[in-house]
This record gives sequence, C-alpha cells and structure tokens, in this order.
Amino acid sequence: MAAIITITFNPALDKSVTVPELISEKKLKCSQPVYEPGGGGINVARAIKKLGGDPTPIFLAGGFAGAKICELLADDGISAQAINITGNSRENLIVADVATGRQYLFDMPGPIIKANEWRACLNAIALSDGVQFIVVSGSVPPGLPDDIFKRLAFIAAKKKARLFVDTSGAALQQAVEAGVYMIKPNLKELASLAGTDSLTHDTAVEAAKKVIAKYKCQAIVVSMGGNGAALVTEQEIVEVPQPPVKVKSTVGAGDSLVAGVVYGLYQNYSLPDAARFGVACGSAATMNPGTELCNRADAERIYAAIRQASTETMNLT
Repeated sequence: MAAIITITFNPALDKSVTVPELISEKKLKCSQPVYEPGGGGINVARAIKKLGGDPTPIFLAGGFAGAKICELLADDGISAQAINITGNSRENLIVADVATGRQYLFDMPGPIIKANEWRACLNAIALSDGVQFIVVSGSVPPGLPDDIFKRLAFIAAKKKARLFVDTSGAALQQAVEAGVYMIKPNLKELASLAGTDSLTHDTAVEAAKKVIAKYKCQAIVVSMGGNGAALVTEQEIVEVPQPPVKVKSTVGAGDSLVAGVVYGLYQNYSLPDAARFGVACGSAATMNPGTELCNRADAERIYAAIRQASTETMNLT
C-alpha cells in the first residue's frame, strides 16, 4: 500500500463538452465528450501522480460511472481500491460555452451509502500498511454516519498518519471537532467555522488562529482565491501570494493545492514550503483548460518563483 492514500466517499465521472453557444430552448450540438475520473480525493490522487508520487485512491463505486472511473484510473497507471456499492456513482457535466468563453459546472448528488459499504471503506483504510498521509476530500453523500471523521481520525492516530480534510458544510465542522491534522477551507468555509458572516484577506488569519485554538486541528491552509493562501498553525503564519499566471480554468485548483501540500510533506519539505508548493500546484492547474489538473513542470517553475518572491518580481505569464 502507498504512503499516501486518498478517500473519496462521493466520486464522480466528469463529462466535459463544448457548445458553440449556450442558448435556452434550443437543441445544442455538443462536442465529443471527454471523460475523467473525479471527486475530491480522486483528483488529489491524480495530481499527486502527475507530480511524481504513487498514491492509492480508495473510493466508493457503483454502476456504469463507478466502473468507468476505475477504468480511467487504471489507464493513468493509478492503483486504486474501489469499494463496490449498490447505488450508482454520480456523473457530473461540465459545459464550455465557446461564444463567451464561460464554463458551466453541473454537480450531481451522490447515491445513498449503506452501512456495510462505508464500513468496508473504513476497513480498507484500517488494513492499509505503511500509510503516512490520509487525505479525505470532497462532499459527503447521504448515509454516512455523523461521526465518520471521528472514526477516520481514530484510524489515522492509530497508524500515526497525518489526516488532511478538504470538505465543506457540516462535514467540515465534524472534521475539525474530530482532530484532523490539516484542513483547507476557503474564506466562506472558514467564516462558518469561526462563527462569523464573512471574512476578508485581512481577517482570515485571525479567524484561522481562533479555529485552531478552539478545536483540535493542528494546521489550516486558507484558500483565498486571487489573494493566494495562508498557512496558519499555533506557532507560525505564512502568507503565500497568488502568482501572476494566465488563468484558463479554476476547476481542480483546490485539489491540486491539497496534492501539492501533501506531496511536499512527503518529499520532506518544511510545512511552510509545502504550503508554497501547494499554491504553486493550484496555480499550475488554473493554467490548463477544463478539468485538467496541475502538471509537474509548471508547478516546479511557479514554486521556484514563489520562493524568490521576497526579492524578485514574479513574471510567469
């Protein structure tokens, strides 16, 4: 089993098409669809693979979409462990409007997960050997117990593995209460944890410090869109500005950021440098169209520029 495993409770088969122009009440002629395996943890694993790692994604899979996800991951040389479910894995639709250059994401709900299915998933994690990092990313489908992150935190602690969580809503609240190693909220998600209506770049760090003080989370990487990200722990604060790159799509940027942080730590980067590498990977993903993730060459080039940003002006476009 790999040193890095990712968990996806609600994977998706992403189907991307283009149309000449998005017009209501018209029959729109689509391009040939492009299929990609999706869902937070699966995307993190795919990005880590692109960076040179060898992760093992564990996910719940059912029906045609679940089987197609397994096939696509195998095509990418990724050794995955699929937990079969009776429900059908979801399919998402991404439509690019050629006339406007805009992209539309139709995110479908997931199936209801049965108790024996999520237990089988946890059992697969518990039986994994040599695990150093566990990444849980994406939405939580109906049927999972309220204490799912507490159960995951227990497994991670027993294995002495670091648990990373990237989710939202009630699931994110449960994660910080369970005692995960790191979370990656955006400003809206962090505001919810901090008990405030909204946050800005200037107030995010203080809010993250309050969340760490209140809960058991050890580190927070706050994603702030065009303002980059900030790493916050009890001991340090590291702000990483967004490098100037030509953005083609923001889809997959968050998953690439998480992948960069985890892979950086796996490569023995310091936590601040791992956060910088994460921002580099997220930025590299935005340089690609559609649902493409980061690539290694762009990520390493941007990372080098970020590290020199205190003495040089970045020029990456």
